[in-house]
Amino acid sequence: MNSVEEAIDVAVPVHTAYNQWTQFKTFPRFTRTVKEVEQLRPNLTRWVIGAGPVRHEFTAEIVEQRPDSLIAWRGLGRQAGHRGEVSFRSLAPGRTRVVVRVRGKAHGFKDRVVERVVATPRVIRAELGRFKEFIEGLGQECGAWRGIIRNGQVQPVEPDPPRSRVAGWPVG
Repeated sequence: MNSVEEAIDVAVPVHTAYNQWTQFKTFPRFTRTVKEVEQLRPNLTRWVIGAGPVRHEFTAEIVEQRPDSLIAWRGLGRQAGHRGEVSFRSLAPGRTRVVVRVRGKAHGFKDRVVERVVATPRVIRAELGRFKEFIEGLGQECGAWRGIIRNGQVQPVEPDPPRSRVAGWPVG
């Protein structure tokens, strides 16, 4: 069983980091290993990942999602042994720690190759660095999904929390 945990601190509020991460379709804009993401349902995604000539497609179910806190998933089908989560923790106003944890067991030669290409600490650390550059460069999220998922079941969407305003500009 392969297990990887990597973290990065980003200079945006937790709300902004979380909201951007929920925009899975934007991952190909800032990562090198995610080629395509399709949101099939609020709790179901299809991913195409790879590097160079290595390509791999899989479906993942979001099993837990708590706004500004956690997104956890599990692979389906052949990828049933794959699990992961990303957590968000406010360090200070305008500063957030993003932690990615991935666990999986490669089944067969192709899965082992994919694992070595996209699921190593070095690759995940680099991808988190690209997320940092992307979100800090934008300064704000380009979308959000504030729904809650518990045990794979989508709960009613909660409204965005109110944001402070100073001189008419959003703060936070």
